[in-house]
Parts: sequence; structure tokens; C-alpha cells
Amino acid sequence: MLDFTSKIFVAGHRGLVGSAIWNNLVSRGFTNLVGRTHSELDLEDPVAVRAFFDAEQPDAVVLAAAHVGGIMANLRYRADFIYKNLQIQQNVIGESWRHGVKKLLFLGSTCIYPREAPQPMGEDCLLTSPLEYTNEPYAIAKIAGLKMCESFSIQYGCNYIAVMPTNLYGPGDNFHLERSHVLPAMIRKFHLASCLEKGDWDAVRKDVASRPVTAPGLAPVNGESPEDEILAMLAYYGITPSAVTLWGTGSPMREFLWSEEMADASVHVLLNVDFKDTFRDAVTNSDGILEIRNCHINVGTGEELSIKDLAYKVKAVTGFAGSIVWDRSKPDGTPLKRTDVSKLHSLGWHHRIGIDEGIGRLYDWYVKT
Repeated sequence: MLDFTSKIFVAGHRGLVGSAIWNNLVSRGFTNLVGRTHSELDLEDPVAVRAFFDAEQPDAVVLAAAHVGGIMANLRYRADFIYKNLQIQQNVIGESWRHGVKKLLFLGSTCIYPREAPQPMGEDCLLTSPLEYTNEPYAIAKIAGLKMCESFSIQYGCNYIAVMPTNLYGPGDNFHLERSHVLPAMIRKFHLASCLEKGDWDAVRKDVASRPVTAPGLAPVNGESPEDEILAMLAYYGITPSAVTLWGTGSPMREFLWSEEMADASVHVLLNVDFKDTFRDAVTNSDGILEIRNCHINVGTGEELSIKDLAYKVKAVTGFAGSIVWDRSKPDGTPLKRTDVSKLHSLGWHHRIGIDEGIGRLYDWYVKT
């Protein structure tokens, strides 16, 4: 059992979910948290990770660190997504076992499920048919991570649990126009388009000064760049004073969870759920072997909406009056992606923040920061 003095290493404590988990633990009274930035500890370096565990000897580990991105990044940097994530997981989970860590929570993603998974996606549909091509390397890495947790727990009696969050968004999100996920990318695109539409160049320059923008073949732009260069750069990403261009058809259905609620669910599992609680229907196969599998836990809302509906919600919140253009030459990704969260509910946690409230919250946070 963990108590308020237990040393908990939050890997990825500056990220979207990691920072929210850190804050959640602090709010509950935990006082012995350990975090390292990438410059302080490269989790891809096995020697550095072993030295860290030797020195710190944590009681528990939350593995929220990962190399992540949206469809564009997943397509362009396939090797990075599988290699970097496998390295991080191998090092952190392996050293946790070597150093006798009492409890480990691994954060994955619902992209682990097949492209044509039955809806809603239950934990037992894992590895039942082919993955979505666009994020296959990342998904395979995350499947390996959850199988490591499962296998170490079965073979060595560890208490390692994997949670698979749906699409997350919230304070501290990544708004990079190439590497961000769909919701933060939309918020930034519609915000900039709204500013251009109103001729508010102070707001445009403030935005690109805070988050400089680059693209192949174009000079990088920041708050000091000439207007024509900023306009050319934003147009490359489908942002103009009259329209915002988005990838695909807008038809895929997606589910979204506020990051601070993901953190609350994660801490709930860390403190209240053991590995033995994560599988319900272990069966003995024809060879007499007890099969314990699908021990991971979906974390989400169980509610979905189309990308098109999402776009119109973001458009309304930002006040953009122009049009939305769908670039059908670009991929949609997985057509349907709603999680079955009945296991999570049976373990005592439910979400509270809906998508409309969440979009408003995130846009307010974005404008203020």
C-alpha cells in the first residue's frame, strides 16, 4: 500500500497528463514526488535510467512519458514513434522491476485497438484484427508496454497496471500545428483564423511569438516576422482570414477526455486497484493453460462525436465566422473509436466534464497563456 510519504516517480511530469497527475497527487496530500525533465534524465538512455533508479529507489512509478503526436507526425516519423517509445518503456519498466518498485502505472492509448474494432471498444478486442496504418508504430509500442506490465505481474507477482486513455485535451496541451492532436490543433487554427478575420495582428503576433511556426520550404515565422511571411506560413497549415482547412472528411467519430480527469482516474487506479482486480474472465485453454490477458483498463467517457461536429463547436467558441474546408486527399484515420469504460466504472471511477465545457475551458486557457 502507498501512503502520503511514499516516494512516487512521475515520468513525464511536465507533459499534459503527467503534470495533471503530479498536481492530483499533491492535492491529495502526497509529499514525496520525484520528477525529472528530459534534459535532466533521458529515459531512452538505459545507463542514465538505471543510475536514476539506483539513486532514488522509488516506491511507485507513473510512466506518463511518451513520444506522441497527431496523424501528420505519426505518418512522417514512424521510426521515431516505435523506437523512442519502446526504449522508454523498456528502460523504465525494466528498472522498476529490478529495483522492487511496489506499484507501477503505465499510460498507453486507445489507438492500440484495431481499425475495425467493434464499438464500443472493450479491452478484449485487443489484437483481434489489423491496426490503423497511420499510427501503427505507436500502437505497437503501447501494446508492448501493456504486455510488459501484464507479463511482469504474471511471472514475478508485480503490481503493474496499464491504463489506456482515449483522446485527451486540457491545460498544457501541445498546440504545434504539425505535431499536435486534433482538438488543440483545431483550437489554434480557428483562433488564428479568427484573429486574421478581425485584422487583429497584435493577437496573431502574440500567438506565433509564443509558439513559433515552421514548415518545409518556408522561412520560420515568429512575432517579428513580416505579415506576408506569417500569412504564407499560416496558409500552408490551412489557416486564412476566410476559411480553415482540416484533414479528411470530418466523418470519423471520436471521444475526448479532459486531461485533469484522466489524471484523477489514473491516481484512483494507482491507489485503489491492484493487478488482480484487472482481469475478470481468465479461461483455461485446450492445452490446460490459464490465459490471463487484456488486463489493461480503458479510461474515457464512453461518449463520442464526429470530427465535423467538433470543428463546428471549436469554431463557435473562437468566434470565427468563416468557412470550414475539408481536404479529402488527407487521411481520416480510424473511422470509429469509442471506448467501453464498463471495467473502469466497476472499479469506482466516472468522468464529470463534458466536451462543451471542456472546449470552453481549453480555449480560455489557450488565450490566457
